[in-house]
Amino acid sequence: MSANPLVSIIIPTYNREDKLSEAINSAISQTYKNIQIIVIDDGSVDNTRELVAAYPEIEYYWQKNQGQAAARNSGLKKTKGSIIASLDSDDIWFPDFLKLCVEKLENEQLDFVFANWEQEAKVGNSWSFLDNDPYLKPYFHKINDHWINLDNEELRDLYVKACPSPSSSVVMRKSSIVSGWDEDIRIGDDWCLYLEMILSNSTCKAAFTLERLWKKRIDEINIYDGRKWSEVLEFLYIADLKIKMEKFQHLLRKNELSQMQKRYMASLIELSKHKLIRDLNIPNSIGLLKQSFSISVPYTLRTIPHIFMTGIDRKVRLLTDKLKRKQ
Repeated sequence: MSANPLVSIIIPTYNREDKLSEAINSAISQTYKNIQIIVIDDGSVDNTRELVAAYPEIEYYWQKNQGQAAARNSGLKKTKGSIIASLDSDDIWFPDFLKLCVEKLENEQLDFVFANWEQEAKVGNSWSFLDNDPYLKPYFHKINDHWINLDNEELRDLYVKACPSPSSSVVMRKSSIVSGWDEDIRIGDDWCLYLEMILSNSTCKAAFTLERLWKKRIDEINIYDGRKWSEVLEFLYIADLKIKMEKFQHLLRKNELSQMQKRYMASLIELSKHKLIRDLNIPNSIGLLKQSFSISVPYTLRTIPHIFMTGIDRKVRLLTDKLKRKQ
């Protein structure tokens, strides 16, 4: 174990000249100084190249636009460090982010760690994102010296259900990465990478902290936060999830695959509802339902009324609240 290992920071970016400087400055300003910073410009047509040229200590590479996963993989090939961190170009690390994460990673020889963040809101104040995460709450009682450790069984259970660690939150061991970021994934390429690490290694261990060590900013071009819910369903919980089920079928236990299939079917049904009610696209709506029926007729039949009624209840509550505000 090195007392001061080199950390390679990959910053993928695409037309982010308005926010990239703050991301770069937050990496340069880390109290942990043994770092390599790599900016992968994924085909930007703004002034990204000129902006990065003002930082001679940074390695800059341009490539034809291929998406965030391809950009991260390009950066990974350039890394020299034994520890990898990927900072999205619209996010900001607080000064001690790397110091605290690397100390935890190295002291306990973990595969990866992730940190809570300050979530920017479209309207109103920012908030501490992981404090109320329903998938992490069951582990909060294990907190010790600001960190919560997770063994492989806990990680499997957690990451089959959800991904509580977006790219900017994670510091990981390079040797623990199996095949990099999946370039066929539309949104959750980071989720796929962590899941592959966990499923491929029965001794994989990680930890997270509820201390807010970075800030996540949002705008209309965010890969996740900038999308409509229907797009998130279509890409993350249908297209991406299908890829993960096929990719990891040989590594998933029967109950884990079943959980994924149920989430996949529920997403198909919810998107079907959206296509029917909002877009009035009956053929598309029926096609989505057929996909769900092809996996499980009983589950689909049980889930259809639940999802449709949940949507109606939500609409009624919103309408009621609107009428109350007018009174």
